[in-house]
Amino acid sequence: MHSEEKHIDISPEIGRELLAYADMLGKSPSAIVEDALLAYFDAMGKELAQKSLSAESAQTNLSYDEFWDGVDI
Repeated sequence: MHSEEKHIDISPEIGRELLAYADMLGKSPSAIVEDALLAYFDAMGKELAQKSLSAESAQTNLSYDEFWDGVDI
């Protein structure tokens, strides 16, 4: 982490659930948080890539007639 350490606040309910799952799974709470964040980052990366492709496609998805409309040769 950086020289200025930061902390993350979570609700008491999430904290209790995290501890309960850690106990049930025999994992540390930190390992569960890390796994969850990796899955979240992966999902968000895919979603952002899809949005980027959709936006790019919307900008370049002209029909032949739309592309050449108004062009005099």
